[in-house]
Amino acid sequence: MYIGDLHIHSRYSRATSKDCTPEHLDLWARKKGIHIVGTGDFTHPAWREELAEKLEPAEDGLYVLKDEYRIKDEVIPGEMIPRFVITGEISSIYKKNGKVRKVHSLILLPGLEDAERISAKLEQIGNIHSDGRPILGLDCHDLLEIILELCPQAVYVPAHIWTPHFSLFGAFSGFDTVEECFEDLTPYIHAVETGLSSDPPMNWRVSALDRYQLISNSDAHSPAKLGREANLFDIPLSYEGLSRAIQTGEGLYGTIEFFPEEGKYHMDGHRKCNLCLTPSDTLKYNGICPVCGRKITIGVSHRVEELSDRAEGYVRENAKPFESLVPLPEVIGASSGHSAASVKVQREYQKMLIRLGPEFDILRTLPLEDIRRVSGTRVAEGIGRLRRGQVERIPGFDGEYGVIRLFSAEELDNTEGQMSFFELIGTQESGKGRTERAGQRSTADRKNTARRRDTADQQNTTEQRDTAEQRQTEIPAEQEEAREKQQDQRQSLSPRLNPEQENAVRCTLPHIAVKAGPGTGKTKTLVSRLRYLLEYRKVRPAEITAVTFTNQAAAEMRERIEKETGKKQAGRAMQIGTFHAICLNFLKEQGEEFTLMGEAQQRLLAEEVIAHTGINAKAGKFLEQVSRRKSGVEDALTGELSGDSVIDDPAWQQAFQTYEERKEELHLLDFDDLLLRTAQRIEDGQVHDGWEKKFRYLLVDEFQDINHAQLALVKLWSRVGRELFVIGDPDQSIYGFRGADSACFERLGKEYGDLEVISLKENYRSAPQILRAASAVIQAAGTGKAPAVIQAAGSGEASAAIQAAGSGEVEKREMLHPNCPDGVPVRIVRAGSPMGEAIFIAKEINRMTGGMGMLEAHQTAWEHPEQKVRSFDEIAVLCRTHHQAELVEKCLRTESIPYVIAGREDYLNEESVQNSLSFFRLIEQTEESGKPAEAFQEGSENTRQGEAMDVSGSISDISGMELCAKYFWKLEWSEMTAEVLWNTLAKYRPFYKKKKPQKFLEQWMEEMELTDDSAMQKLLQASVFYKTMPEFMYALELGVESDLKRCGSKKYTSDAVTVMTLHGSKGLEFPAVFIYGVEKGSIPLENEKHPSDKEEERRLFYVGMTRAKEELILTTSGEESEFTGAIPADVSVHENEEKKKKEQEWRQMSLFDL
Repeated sequence: MYIGDLHIHSRYSRATSKDCTPEHLDLWARKKGIHIVGTGDFTHPAWREELAEKLEPAEDGLYVLKDEYRIKDEVIPGEMIPRFVITGEISSIYKKNGKVRKVHSLILLPGLEDAERISAKLEQIGNIHSDGRPILGLDCHDLLEIILELCPQAVYVPAHIWTPHFSLFGAFSGFDTVEECFEDLTPYIHAVETGLSSDPPMNWRVSALDRYQLISNSDAHSPAKLGREANLFDIPLSYEGLSRAIQTGEGLYGTIEFFPEEGKYHMDGHRKCNLCLTPSDTLKYNGICPVCGRKITIGVSHRVEELSDRAEGYVRENAKPFESLVPLPEVIGASSGHSAASVKVQREYQKMLIRLGPEFDILRTLPLEDIRRVSGTRVAEGIGRLRRGQVERIPGFDGEYGVIRLFSAEELDNTEGQMSFFELIGTQESGKGRTERAGQRSTADRKNTARRRDTADQQNTTEQRDTAEQRQTEIPAEQEEAREKQQDQRQSLSPRLNPEQENAVRCTLPHIAVKAGPGTGKTKTLVSRLRYLLEYRKVRPAEITAVTFTNQAAAEMRERIEKETGKKQAGRAMQIGTFHAICLNFLKEQGEEFTLMGEAQQRLLAEEVIAHTGINAKAGKFLEQVSRRKSGVEDALTGELSGDSVIDDPAWQQAFQTYEERKEELHLLDFDDLLLRTAQRIEDGQVHDGWEKKFRYLLVDEFQDINHAQLALVKLWSRVGRELFVIGDPDQSIYGFRGADSACFERLGKEYGDLEVISLKENYRSAPQILRAASAVIQAAGTGKAPAVIQAAGSGEASAAIQAAGSGEVEKREMLHPNCPDGVPVRIVRAGSPMGEAIFIAKEINRMTGGMGMLEAHQTAWEHPEQKVRSFDEIAVLCRTHHQAELVEKCLRTESIPYVIAGREDYLNEESVQNSLSFFRLIEQTEESGKPAEAFQEGSENTRQGEAMDVSGSISDISGMELCAKYFWKLEWSEMTAEVLWNTLAKYRPFYKKKKPQKFLEQWMEEMELTDDSAMQKLLQASVFYKTMPEFMYALELGVESDLKRCGSKKYTSDAVTVMTLHGSKGLEFPAVFIYGVEKGSIPLENEKHPSDKEEERRLFYVGMTRAKEELILTTSGEESEFTGAIPADVSVHENEEKKKKEQEWRQMSLFDL
């Protein structure tokens, strides 16, 4: 008899242990007594490579770990060598029959060659690199068809078929029948996986499953979790024997089960509301939580009840036997009064394995008397009760694991040292409290009443179970060390915070401003502040708003909070986003109905206004002035304007007014309106009760870059809050052209007299040479006026700094203190021309990375034996303008260097791109309205009634079909035009959310004859970074400079050089940085029509320099920038690339030399 666990994951899957390696899987299979283990994750290239290296063929279609990789462990008894079979899980998310489906599938293959072939096919469909369990927008029917076509011997099993969110029969995204999912390929499904929250008797109740074999697996995310569920096989040891057992039942003896009540989705309920319900309770409440009024999470029991056609207790004819078990450490813990992860329990566990054999033998077959002699009466009694099914079951619900008790509360009180499974996972109570709670939580009570759990109890249980799961993979000494470390950290929020950072994190004053220079740990300080609020001050996540400058920063902050706190709920409950995103959500929550205009829609409206008012301007210029007028006002609420020449022109004033009136008439908002409308509603009191709760603790990142309208919002939000925490660096204020106020810290000090100013001065990013060079540049700020920033030395100096700024005095900036090892000098390289600069950069990157080919690699190793070889993603090229970036891109492409372009490039303004985006936006709008047919009919009716649009009327449905007809198809609006558009919409809507953006755009470009359009090609290259078209469109509409990226080809590689503007580099860091075009006219940028702010240009250059960690290379081909003159000679070196080229007797060959 063999035990097999076929569904597991590698370390390449999300939320898995780093120990999920072939070595540790082999080790734990031997500990458990598991004979056949699935490899998991066969689609991941790195995992397949590792499997090919470490496994060797055994019996037909099975593998064993090579002896040199096997971990020798005296704990492991016997000579059993586990077999591996190639397996993987694929997540399919797609729309079918009008509903989004999310189904997981387990696939078994006869060999690594088949895995390679199938993965190559799947890679053409979606991203299989980022997760061991890839997510594909692929119908399960089509996935099965591909698998069988490429490998007829494959076994396809719908995974954990009852899990609510990701399974065949899932309550939220599954099907009601197997046939609905797999259609004509249903006969090729022979088995289903029951999952942790169901056991065979629950599945027997559904007669439609009678023809399928029921198998069980652990779905383990760490080696210690192997065997939570498993299969019993009586087969020849081969893939063919295994396949036959799963698909026909021949040789499938039975299964080892989790107690289904212990599964975290067994019953219905609401974890947040501490509510557990039976299916009948849920029906009584009409599926709505009686506590919060939201939809109840339907559990497996409820879903089985819905689909069953047999009564509870039915036994299938010729049913396979099954056993319900719990892991041995939990039995030991329950019998000894210690946590399963404790040192004592782990020692006892190891002793039992050494003296008694594998875990499954101990739990299933070993005589109890033998167990008693080794581990005592209580452990033996616990195992005996487990075998007899003499346990108390407290079901799990809505993601919270259930509890299985081996001993009653009375026994626990009367038997010193014993404890329940509930205590095992962390509840700390007195004996009396324990007894009372045990009575309250009995199974009978759960079946008859809706009960609310004690919140602290529930949090303790969940958190400590998670901790126990993680620690089970550690050796006892590591467990003790981790526990001591955790105790130490209770005394300090983080030992990695320096005193200034700690002060900023722990300060409890109502108004705090932190001036954080580059590399001083701004993000770490901000995240630590959030953790401090959550974990130490116990602030509710829903009361916290964190404002970021970019969408990417918001996503990263949320991810860090979830990772560092270990609570995804905390990250999700907090409001984290840009000003525009937060305001957009706010207006929607307030019930305001509007359409947010895209760039094409704004252009159309601008052209109408220009035609109507006769002003001399193009649409782009007009819209730029509109935005400046809104973001550059002195008072965002009163509309008092700052000095801009065009706004004094009566014609322009009329144009502004007409633009606003037309938007109001058509219920349209532009992006600036999001902020102003939010401020106006708050100022006028037009808000729903309770809106202010989200802003009780307000944190603002990159504060130096906010404009007047955003500062007004900060004041309004903080007015109803308890604490305001802003962080940024005035020396990095670089968005004055967008209305940013470089004196915002000083303005905040005037607003709040009690403002506490804290300065971070320890730089942990850049080598001393880089830091000294950059500091010298920013210190050389002109003395004709007060600089944009006055960096206070510490808290309590805000008033003096503000007075100095107001009086025009220049206060010397404090130098940042380097904490990195000594590095190399800053290189200032002169080339013969702008193209020469770009060529130098491409060749230098070639050299830095060790050479792109064999000859280059050999030459680099010969000439620079001490050089550190860099990966491409360690290198960035920064440019002042997008035009410069295009030149760099051309040279990188020629040298075959992979690269990514970041920023809002000019191609986004091209007509083909704008028109395409308008059509995609129309798809979204008709999806949101849910009534595209009615809209079409209404448009046709208007046409028949003689309301065909003229120039003015073209705005009457600015977000609708008329816009696309006018700008994309160049058609006048008519009934026939409407029909053409509707047919196109009907064609593309069904797979707009289903297809990956890259595939969607490829089809669109081919059918619209845009495949040769260079702008559309760049849009296609940008699409590879996004999973869905709505996500891509959101980034295009609300993303700022650094939020948008495109790769240099149709295929994206994470190991690529980053090319971006200086503005786009804000907030990033790279080991090696090139700054292109550091010369007069470029840095600082000179423009006759629009003179630049020299000091802002200085700050921009400072931002670029401080992105570098180890190497900084400045290139020039004209007269050197005046800013480089401030760089000290002892930290820089000048090179003449043009002279070097002439003097070289031989040089590296590249495509540029041909």
